[in-house]
Parts: sequence; structure tokens; C-alpha cells
Amino acid sequence: MRVLVVDDEPQIQKLLKVSLGAHGYEIEEALNGEEGVRRAALLKPDLLIVDLGLPDMDGKQVVAAIRDWSLAPIIVLSARDQEQEKIEALDAGADDYITKPFSVGELMARMRVSLRRSAAPEHEPVLQCGDLTVDLVQRRVSVGMREIKLTPTEYELLKILAQYRGRVVTHKQLLKTVWGNNYDDDTHYIRVYIGQLRRKIEENPTQPRYIVTESGIGYRMMG
Repeated sequence: MRVLVVDDEPQIQKLLKVSLGAHGYEIEEALNGEEGVRRAALLKPDLLIVDLGLPDMDGKQVVAAIRDWSLAPIIVLSARDQEQEKIEALDAGADDYITKPFSVGELMARMRVSLRRSAAPEHEPVLQCGDLTVDLVQRRVSVGMREIKLTPTEYELLKILAQYRGRVVTHKQLLKTVWGNNYDDDTHYIRVYIGQLRRKIEENPTQPRYIVTESGIGYRMMG
């Protein structure tokens, strides 16, 4: 697997080259945004790790530029920990966001999830998240052997989360996909329906196993 790291910190580049290289990843480097976009087009990496604080442009611009033509997973690795920064990076097309300082173990786990998702068929007829099954052909949802009855809106919301399992889906992305462009700021819709879904699919809705809240940002479906 070829990984392109777009980061101007030599220490980060060295750490990732040694740590990821020891696990069989081929690491390529770019020290600024322009070089990152150019090398992404030239090398066509399997995954990208992008810092936001680049010397020539904001990393979110790099993410958006690459996402225009590439479906490769992009993980943002940044010292910026503000919710709005995370939301904007994810809305720009990043698959995940990890805040510095970070654990290499966590980064590699997130990388594996992103790579598994990108390797899966684009239109799987049946989505599996642990004991939760979403059959897209029959529009049927079950947990173990128990079939779950959902409203059309609940089903659409669960389907989106299941299709992007392992990835953070922002409030804005969910609103646009399920409710349309006129509901950009109506996050209470999502909270209500997520609550209803959890009561139906979770063994303990107060300690969800499947639909996890990313505070202030959105939700992640766990596999």
C-alpha cells in the first residue's frame, strides 16, 4: 500500500516513514500543499495523510482539490482540534480526522478501516455492521435474527451511515442526503431520528454499539 504524507514537519514525516514502513506501507512525502496535490496525481496513492497547517495553503484546500478526481481515502492529521475545523475538513472530503499528538496504533487502525471501505464494492447489496444487517435490495434491516421495522426516513439515515461505516458523517452531509439542501442547519432532525434508531437497533441506547456520536460533528457507524 502506497501512502502519501502531506506534512511540513520533518519529525512527523520521519515518524510515519519508520512506523508505517515497518508494517509494509510504502511512504511518499510532500512538504507543502501544491506538491501534495501534484504528487497525488502522479503517484495515485492508496491513502493520503494530510496536515491542515501547510506553509503554502490550508490543508482543507488540498483535500478538496484531490477529492475532485480521486476516491482514495484521506485522513487529516492536524494539531487543530476545533470542532469547526474538523467539520470543514470532513465536508471537504476527508474520510477521518486525527488530532496531534496522536497514537500510531490509532492512526493505523483508522487507516485499515478507510482502506477496507475503499476496497469494498461501491454498491454492496447487503451491508454488515457486526450483528446489524442492512439489505439494500429488500430494504430490510435486522439485528441478529430479529427484523427491525423502520420508517422511510429512519431507513435512509441508517443506510447512509452503514454505507460509510467506519467514517465520520457530518451533520451537514446527513441533512443534505436525507432531507435535502433546505435543511442545512436543522440538526435537531438528526438528533431525533438517531434517538429513534438507537431505541430500535441498540441493546442499550444510552451506550450505543453501532451509531456513535462524534460530538459537535456528526456520527460514525461502527462495524
